[in-house]
Amino acid sequence: MTDATDATDAAESTDAAESTDVTDVTEPTDATEPTDVTKPTDVTDVTEPANATDAAGPTEFTALPDLALRTLGGAVVAANDESFAERESLIRPGRPGFMPHTFGAKGQVYDGWETRRRREPGHDWALVRLGMPGVVRGVVIDTAWFKGNYPPYASVEAVEVEGYPTVAELEAADWVEIVPRSGLRGDAEHLFAVSGERRYTHVRLNMFPDGGIARLRVHGEVRPDLSLYEGLGLDLAALENGALVTACSNEFYSSPNNAISPGLARHQAEGWETARRRDGGNDWLVIRLAGSGVVGLAEIDTTNLVFNAPAEVSVTGSADGTTWFPLLPRTRLLPDTRHRFRIRDAPAATYARVDIYPDGGLARVRLHGFLTETES
Repeated sequence: MTDATDATDAAESTDAAESTDVTDVTEPTDATEPTDVTKPTDVTDVTEPANATDAAGPTEFTALPDLALRTLGGAVVAANDESFAERESLIRPGRPGFMPHTFGAKGQVYDGWETRRRREPGHDWALVRLGMPGVVRGVVIDTAWFKGNYPPYASVEAVEVEGYPTVAELEAADWVEIVPRSGLRGDAEHLFAVSGERRYTHVRLNMFPDGGIARLRVHGEVRPDLSLYEGLGLDLAALENGALVTACSNEFYSSPNNAISPGLARHQAEGWETARRRDGGNDWLVIRLAGSGVVGLAEIDTTNLVFNAPAEVSVTGSADGTTWFPLLPRTRLLPDTRHRFRIRDAPAATYARVDIYPDGGLARVRLHGFLTETES
């Protein structure tokens, strides 16, 4: 790791001259058009409930963060049954795997949650604490590899309960149905768009009456309680604090939201990496910060990027997403290194733009500072 360095001193290693005047860098002449990170992705199956939103299309939400993902802090806190396969599999990262003829004491091994065959009335359920509370935009129920043992129907409920509630307290809470009871097929992804602006901290997956579900994805926009940071510093660019990448020049190899995800990247796929540029331009991403704040330290991490790290980086800020001012001048980077640069006397920003030269990838971007506005 490198020691914290004053951004002004770090910039002396480059030939690029930086102006202290406010500069509009929204559309560089040599960059490609921004790519909206909420673009739809390919899916294998779509089942829309009656309350699904039609305007945005059924798949656009899949580019938003999975609020329930285990690697983002999610947990399956309870399930009424997990006789054949453990509930924790529901929120694992990655696609479900399967290896035929792998039998254990409980039967064929499945990468998912599977309950016993019910012989009494009722249905099975699992409670999930979202790793990042927020507004749910869509849900994916994936029955991958469950072909003769999938549930014919499922529904999803959600609730907001602050603090650290017990399972009993969650069961007694006032749940809201966000995906009505809907038909499922075996070995397929089912996508359900969710409307509304309510904030949720937990979801409950119900399957009727029993069977197996491989994955549950709860895509949405993070809405943390930033009042906890009043008077304290925080990472204004952190996904878990409510930041979001709203545009980028290229996301060929991996999502730009990876660059603001919690923790450290374990390998290249857990960062943001672009295709090789052949046009003389440079790549960039725009981050909507957790709120209006003053950035005092920029951390640019190229860990795991040994032969594809950018040569240089610059960071600009904006209060309105239109007019931009310099935060970090164009500065040299090293491969496979966590760089930290002090930023002094910066105006308050609501957006940050990170330019890399000419292309490559970043494992993480951290912009530490203080909020100027706190919303509870």
